[in-house]
Amino acid sequence: MGNSLLSFARLLVYLAFTLPLMPVQALAVALRLDLARTLPVFYHRKCLPIMGFRLEVLGERLERAPVLYVCNHASYLDITVLGSLIPGSFVAKSEVKTWPFFGWLAQLQRTVFVVRRGNHAGRQRDNIASRLNKGGNLILFPEGTSNDGNRVLPFKSALFAAAETRIDGERVQVQPVSISYTRLNGIPIGRSLRPFFAWYGDMALAGHLWRVLGLGVVTVTVRFHPPVTLDDFPDRKAMAAYCGQQVLLGVTAANAGREMPVVPGPGAGGPGTGLESVPAGVRGGVPEGIPGALPSVVPGVAPGAVGAVA
Repeated sequence: MGNSLLSFARLLVYLAFTLPLMPVQALAVALRLDLARTLPVFYHRKCLPIMGFRLEVLGERLERAPVLYVCNHASYLDITVLGSLIPGSFVAKSEVKTWPFFGWLAQLQRTVFVVRRGNHAGRQRDNIASRLNKGGNLILFPEGTSNDGNRVLPFKSALFAAAETRIDGERVQVQPVSISYTRLNGIPIGRSLRPFFAWYGDMALAGHLWRVLGLGVVTVTVRFHPPVTLDDFPDRKAMAAYCGQQVLLGVTAANAGREMPVVPGPGAGGPGTGLESVPAGVRGGVPEGIPGALPSVVPGVAPGAVGAVA
């Protein structure tokens, strides 16, 4: 599936655009220039049309830094999508640092690398907190891995340790974000095709990228959910559960082409796991008894609030 000639042309343009900017970003990082923060956003936005991506953005991004953005994760393609919208750095597993080419790009965007095994939790929490204290936004994938894009894995509460950070005496803001690959050449992508855009398991990265570049124009739906802080919850576990449920509802709604249910704020239904605020009859992102669909309810974003980034 895909056009090899289109893949070649897009890859050629991508490399011609990327390679000259790498030393510029390296110099900006070394000299601690503000350009090191703004250049990646410019770069990712220009990469969108090169790679054939068109974005639909719902909700409002919290712009007052620092913010910890927590998002579901389907593929390395998420980096370009989110990087084009959020001025900040990513939190990634340490293995990414060793990847050819993409590992260099990750370092140039000042990625915070974490070790997934061993007793490193305290040091990793401090590294993330340090970046937030310096005023930098961070983008975290709390699932801990990628998947086929049709679901959202449980958010790991340990990765929310950075939410304990205080900036000028106030808890850092945490904003859940949903990302979904929804249409190909204007046609809705079903469950069977969505894994073409997801990168997971033992897939070869080079082959996957080549295939994606030859697919045409892909619409990606990104939804920014209302921000929260750890003070809104009894503990990190409740916060992780609530943010995970928000993201799950956003992904399910986008994948089904439906509006997302209006969800009250955290704890609106009483104390507990953070799931109390999900509307009655909705669990796991779909209405009980109606597999694979969401009800038509009052949308979380008013009509006309959808913006397109070309």
